[in-house]
Amino acid sequence: MDQTNYSVVVDEQVVVKWITPPVPLPHPTPEIFAHLVEAGFNDTAPPYAALTRAVDGHEELLALVTGYLPEARDGWEWCVDEAETGTTGFASAIGRLAADLHLALATFPAAGTASTPAAARAEAALVEALELTDGEDGAWLATRAARMRHELAPLHAGIATPRIRIHGDLHVGQILQWRDGYAVIDFDGNPTVTDADPCQPAARDVAQLTTSLEHVAQVAVRRRNTPPAQAARWAAEAREELLAAYKARLTEKGRPDLLDEKLVRPFEVEQECRELIYAARHLPRWRYAPMGVLRTWYQEENIT
Repeated sequence: MDQTNYSVVVDEQVVVKWITPPVPLPHPTPEIFAHLVEAGFNDTAPPYAALTRAVDGHEELLALVTGYLPEARDGWEWCVDEAETGTTGFASAIGRLAADLHLALATFPAAGTASTPAAARAEAALVEALELTDGEDGAWLATRAARMRHELAPLHAGIATPRIRIHGDLHVGQILQWRDGYAVIDFDGNPTVTDADPCQPAARDVAQLTTSLEHVAQVAVRRRNTPPAQAARWAAEAREELLAAYKARLTEKGRPDLLDEKLVRPFEVEQECRELIYAARHLPRWRYAPMGVLRTWYQEENIT
């Protein structure tokens, strides 16, 4: 769900996304749009224009204009349907889409060095999640903190994989299912992380995408009465198929080096911490989703 902007469909031809409030230029989306067009990546809403205005000697971005995709639904609708029915055929297509996006973004003419080391950033997210999650959930989370820290350990070894320009907020809600397939949208970056470097390991995007499948499973349990065990199996199968297709596409295109699979799990754990932080600070009713995922991952019999 877009938390900060609103979109208007005009005559089923274009979508005008108004930036509220307007933001100073440079903004990531226009330059990413231009690069994706140049790189030949077409699995997004066709970018048409950026509307700007001059204010006190500088420019602000007012709106982005893109093509309208007929019969489009975002992943918080279509993917929940998939979870409810237990079908995972979509996952390979989404894996290829994410790989094609990263292949295009890997040629973006920008280099980045993380402002905060990945291990320190993940540890800070865990500490904050523990501090902000109260009640029974907080007590349960505290008993799993050591196990979660253990899963963050690969980040302490350093990151050798290439840093590329990533999407930054890649979850199923940013993937539209439309009449002719799937399209990824919203290149504004993560609105809840203010210090995120735009250039990071591709595994960061991959982990956010795979955890969003887990969140979809929790939504299906809560809103569609899907049995929890069935939802968990669906999420695990969809994750496996997505990752297999993603890696196969990178290999096919000669860039398997873009993904260090050892980083995916630590980034997934960090992402769930960030979901808890987001829930505590902005949307308390969302806490059930990351807590449901963590309870699935760290069941009693898995704790040593």
